[in-house]
Amino acid sequence: MTAKIGIEEEYLVVDPQTRHVTPRAAEVLAAAAQVMDLTQEITRFQVEARTPPSADLSQVGARLRAARREVARAARECGLAVVASGIPVLGDVVPVPLSDGPRYEQGRVLYRALHDEISICALHVHVDVPDPEHAVFVGNHLRPWLPTLIALAANSPFFVGRDTGYASWRVISWSRWPVSGAPPYFPSFADYELALAALEESGAVMDRKTVFWDARPSPNLPTVEVRVADVPLDVNDSLTIVGLIRALVVTALAHVARGDLGPPISPEVLRAAYWRAARDGIQGESLDLWGGGLVPAADMARRLLEHVRPALEDAGDAEFVEEGLELLVLRGSGAVRQRRAFGWGGGLAGVVDDLIEASQA
Repeated sequence: MTAKIGIEEEYLVVDPQTRHVTPRAAEVLAAAAQVMDLTQEITRFQVEARTPPSADLSQVGARLRAARREVARAARECGLAVVASGIPVLGDVVPVPLSDGPRYEQGRVLYRALHDEISICALHVHVDVPDPEHAVFVGNHLRPWLPTLIALAANSPFFVGRDTGYASWRVISWSRWPVSGAPPYFPSFADYELALAALEESGAVMDRKTVFWDARPSPNLPTVEVRVADVPLDVNDSLTIVGLIRALVVTALAHVARGDLGPPISPEVLRAAYWRAARDGIQGESLDLWGGGLVPAADMARRLLEHVRPALEDAGDAEFVEEGLELLVLRGSGAVRQRRAFGWGGGLAGVVDDLIEASQA
C-alpha cells in the first residue's frame, strides 16, 4: 500500500508596487475561499497552504496548484501579491511583525532577536509511518540525504536587498535556532525521549511543536515530517521533491524493518555538508558523506534517485520524478531563476515581479 503524503507550503505577501513584503497576510486569508486549507503563519508576512493526505502524487499536485491559484487570487483582490520564495527579497523585516496569539507572544519572549529573520518559507512534507519510534529511525536514514534536498530546493539567494552569495539563505538563517537543522542520530527511541526531555528542561523548546529538526516525528500526526526544503518556485519542483521524500521514507522503513537503524554520520561533517549545499545549490559541488570528497551536486541527486528508485516504481512515481529531477538539474532551482531575473536588468524589483508571475501555479 502506497504511503499517504500531505504537504504544507508557505508564501510571502508582497506589495506589487513597492515589491516589499507587507504584514497583510490576514487580509489575504480573509479574502480566500474557504474551500482551501489556508492558515496564518508565525509572521504577518506569511500565509500557508496545506493539502489533505493522499497516496496519489498527481492528486496532491492538483490540490497544490489550486491552493496557489486561490492564494494569488485572494491577494490580487486585496491589491497584493504572493511569492514562493524562501526569504524576503525586499522589505523592512526587523522587528518582525509576529502574528497575534499567546503562543507567538510566548515565543517572542523565549527566542527574542532570533525572530529577526524568521520570515522564512519552506516546503513541509508529511509521510505516513507506523509510530514515532519508526519516525525517529527514518530520520537517522534521511540525515545523509538532507543536504541533497537542500541543494535541489534552494530558492532564497536574496535577503532584503542583498545578494547573500548563497543559494539558500533560509537554511543558513534558520540554523541559528537552538533546535533546528539535521536531527541528531538516535540509537534508540529512549535516547530520543531523553533528548527531548532535556531540551524542554533547558527552555530551548516550548514543547514538541517547537522541535524544528528537518526530519522529525510530527507532534500531532502519525507521520514523519520533513522540513528541510525552501518553498520551491515551481510546482513541479515541489512535486519532484515530495516524490523523492516519500520514496526516501519508504526506503528507510524497509531498512528499519531489517534492523538497520541508519548510518551514524558525524554531526560536524553533516553541518558542513548543509553549509556547502546551502551555499552552492544544485549547480555546485556537494560533500559526499560516504566517500568524504566533493562531487557535483547533480551527481548526488542522481545517486539519491537510484537509491529510492524501487520505492518510486512501487508508487508509480518513477517516470515523473526522474523527468522532474533532470529538468531541475538542467535549469537549476528557484535560486538560479531569481539570479537570472536580476540579471535581466530589472534589479531586485524585477526579481519580485518574476516571483509574482511564477508563483501563480
